[in-house]
Amino acid sequence: MKIALTIAGSDSGGGAGIQADLKTFQQFGVFGTSAITALTAQNTLGVRAVHPAPDAIVEAQLAALAEDLPPAALKSGMLATAPLVRLVATAIRRQGWREYVLDPVMVATSGDRLLDPVAEAVVRDALLPLATLVTPNLDEATILTGAPVRTVADMELAGWRLLALGARNALVKGGHLDGGTMTDVLVTPAGVRHFTRPRIDTRSTHGTGCTLSAAITAGLALGRPLERAVADGLEYVHQALRTAPGLGGGHGPLNHRVPAPPAD
Repeated sequence: MKIALTIAGSDSGGGAGIQADLKTFQQFGVFGTSAITALTAQNTLGVRAVHPAPDAIVEAQLAALAEDLPPAALKSGMLATAPLVRLVATAIRRQGWREYVLDPVMVATSGDRLLDPVAEAVVRDALLPLATLVTPNLDEATILTGAPVRTVADMELAGWRLLALGARNALVKGGHLDGGTMTDVLVTPAGVRHFTRPRIDTRSTHGTGCTLSAAITAGLALGRPLERAVADGLEYVHQALRTAPGLGGGHGPLNHRVPAPPAD
């Protein structure tokens, strides 16, 4: 069985972060491990508090996994502070971990900012050059590139800018685009691919970014080519949104129990 690692925060509401990642790994048939970077107090209505883990504890978690359960692929999500971002970047380089998916968690679905400007800059400078794939939403792509991202054309340009900043590939997510169509834009050195689907009318969007990056990470751990891993991840999230259980009074969780796209 392949191992996938998530480095992220814990979501008390169960819909995002470590909880969403491990549920997603399970559905794809990979063994999930985790390094918890922060405890959060949140629900479907928003984030109430964030308590970053001590740097030494995060470092110890990563060292323990490297020693005995090294991942075939890994992702990072919420990293909370600039020192933690630097620590994670150092660990990835030191261990020589490949197939790394960077979900630059900077803005929650609720609109809450989850990183300060210093930490955002460190994500761009220290983590982006290590990433097999970076998966920003429109707001995060704007922060990382320094240019507004509001249209599909902007998304393509942002993708190229992210590659110029060091990422090997970029998936700019279009969930916040206006209109009835969802378009996600994958930019690779070989070109641009659009993934387009009808928008699902639902409030249950909490953890979509975490779930997508975890699904792609699982696909990479299973040895699937990048474009296949992205396509499978997007299909899994689409079905999880379509069948969301409608929990909570705000942005509810997805249905992580939907089947993952099977191997060929």
